[in-house]
Amino acid sequence: MTTHTTPALPRAMLIDMDDTILSAYSKPELAWTIIATEFAQEIAPYEPQVVAAAITGAARAFWSTAGAEWRIKLVEARQITVRKGFAALAATGGRALPDELAVRIGDRFTAYREEQIFVFPGAHEAIDEFKARGVKLALVTNGAADMQRAKIERFALAHRFDHIQIEGEHGFGKPEEKAYRHAMATLGVGPEDTWMVGDNLEWEITAPQRLGIYAIWIDVHGDGLPAGSTVKPDRIIRALTELVPVR
Repeated sequence: MTTHTTPALPRAMLIDMDDTILSAYSKPELAWTIIATEFAQEIAPYEPQVVAAAITGAARAFWSTAGAEWRIKLVEARQITVRKGFAALAATGGRALPDELAVRIGDRFTAYREEQIFVFPGAHEAIDEFKARGVKLALVTNGAADMQRAKIERFALAHRFDHIQIEGEHGFGKPEEKAYRHAMATLGVGPEDTWMVGDNLEWEITAPQRLGIYAIWIDVHGDGLPAGSTVKPDRIIRALTELVPVR
């Protein structure tokens, strides 16, 4: 799906990693339900779906106000949101679940997410084609240095990019203006020469557009823009392969 006629390819592309190149963090409700089911005996008499819903609600509330520093402390943040979910259940008069169980469930969720990550079909090939056509490429990702660097190595991404920019290594991240400006300066391009591609409407669409960058939203599940959203991506795609011009 496109909203504008676009040139074949730009001089440079800034590409997000999680849920753009890698299937990583989408569908959190489903993931929490799977993990809660693994702990069904320990969370009884609560049903796994009930616990998962409480944790998901707590996570949404937490991340709606959390500062950028929590993106670097993702493991701890997950433990906190599980505790908050447990507290919400106990507040309804139910059984109080122990903190040590919250830690184990949070840590298991982190491990599960890492186990389930995979490269979207065609993503490697699309990136390689961009590079072969002379497009300068930067991988721009938020998160902790060790966690994100491990994924870059695990999924053979480092050699595919001219610049790797991890929030935890550089000390700044999206949606800070500096994140986009630094990536462009490293590639030697300006906003008029650059596309930003990613799944986060604030980080990869709204913020880059303010700088004059052409912003492409990747909607891998085809869910469409959230109801009431005022964000207007310059283009909407479901896979990076859609950006490869037909020869």
